[in-house]
Amino acid sequence: MSHHLDTPLAAQNGQLYLDDLYVFPGEGSTVFIMDANSNITGVYAEPGFHHEARYEFRVHFDGAEFEALTYRFSFGEPDGDGRQSVRLHSLTGADAREDDAEGEFVLEGHTGETATADRIRVWAGRIADAFYIDLDLLAIVNGAMGKGTAVDLSSWHPREAQNSFHGTSVQTIVLEVPHGHPQLKPGARAGIWCASKLATDAGGWRQINRAGNPMMWPIFWPGDTDFSNPANTRHPSEDMAAAGDHIAAQVAAVVKATGTSGDPEGYGQMVARQLFPDMLPYVIGTPASFGFATRNGRTRADNVPETMLSLVTNMAVPSGLGPAASADQRVPRFPYVVPAQ
Repeated sequence: MSHHLDTPLAAQNGQLYLDDLYVFPGEGSTVFIMDANSNITGVYAEPGFHHEARYEFRVHFDGAEFEALTYRFSFGEPDGDGRQSVRLHSLTGADAREDDAEGEFVLEGHTGETATADRIRVWAGRIADAFYIDLDLLAIVNGAMGKGTAVDLSSWHPREAQNSFHGTSVQTIVLEVPHGHPQLKPGARAGIWCASKLATDAGGWRQINRAGNPMMWPIFWPGDTDFSNPANTRHPSEDMAAAGDHIAAQVAAVVKATGTSGDPEGYGQMVARQLFPDMLPYVIGTPASFGFATRNGRTRADNVPETMLSLVTNMAVPSGLGPAASADQRVPRFPYVVPAQ
């Protein structure tokens, strides 16, 4: 392989960096969206998907420790117009967690075009990013989280908030699966995460990055642009044992310094249990919302910065922005995204 995974710069590729995961109901279906390779990040190198990588949606059911359904995407090298072939395989049962399992071929198509088979629809390509946040607010919370100090919002003026992601673009994979699927039936309780994996020179596959709950990397590992944090390669089943106490201590230090909890250590443990294992919970067929009252899937309109920043600080953190900030980057029908101009 040409990428030489074992060299220091091997994984520093924006094509492998997962920015967001969305899961919500479609038209008699469940929609999975994975965003990668935003051009707002310093590791952005080139457009497109890595042609030696896999991009996977992994689904656990009924609180199971391991996934029982995986959708695996792979891409070909770009042609002269930048288009790439895209192939989808599904893996079920024990195969869903095995890198060397081949799975069942579902469909093949090209980026920028809809591919359909057995009522499953796929669209992949570069889109206008619908995520919204003012990064000045994130910097305030990051500073406190990194140092264990009080969150000081005195310099933050929500009415002056600007969407730092306005005009940015990101690679996306949209997968729509009908409710007739034997596992993704209405009422099924699922936990979903996604991962990017790269073929190694020695054979096999290495997990490079993953995503579940929104904003985990920006809040807890903001400097991890080289994929050096162990969280990148962990399976969600290992999260609590590997980092639960660390995350709990980070949160406890901030809420103690800020004075937002009478039991900082207990609050930190509660947050860690909510966020780990790092998977997005969703009951198939129900309305999706990642907010204060409920965390059930995630739509592309949800104000996840307010939810997550308020959760980890135990205080109201007004973002100053709402769904209207990116309304032009969302459409109500498949593929639910707006291709980048």
